[in-house]
Amino acid sequence: MSILINSTTLGDIIITTGSVLVLYWLIRTFAWKQITGIFEERANKINQDIDDAENARQEAQELAQKRQEQLNSAKDDAAKIIDDAKETGNAQSAKILAETRDEVSRLKEKANQDIAQNKAEALSSVKGDVADLTVLLAEKVMTKNLDKAAQSELIDQYLDQLGDA
Repeated sequence: MSILINSTTLGDIIITTGSVLVLYWLIRTFAWKQITGIFEERANKINQDIDDAENARQEAQELAQKRQEQLNSAKDDAAKIIDDAKETGNAQSAKILAETRDEVSRLKEKANQDIAQNKAEALSSVKGDVADLTVLLAEKVMTKNLDKAAQSELIDQYLDQLGDA
């Protein structure tokens, strides 16, 4: 130990130790609050950034959920619109078919009425012609005194004329 005491190494150790202690006391007295304040600010900033990131993540998750709900709602609305359009189309189709059937029925009834009227007119015309021919035949028969064979021949001629007309 005597070597250590006399040597400059011991003095250097004492001076270094004293310098470190003085430096520690100076830092503790004047700069410690600022240094720990910087660390606390940094820790607070990191904590605030973590909280902000968590809030942003929650907001993004809520927005994604809202968008999904809106998308599902839009899909439901679109399906409802399509179903309504199908129902409207089916109703329109049924209405058009019913109107077409009514129109066909009405046209058929009118055609049947026209046919019946034309038939009645034709029968009336034929009756008139038959009546006229009968009158002519009766006039001819009265003007001629015919025997039975001649009268039968005259009637056949007028019937042939009637068939041609």
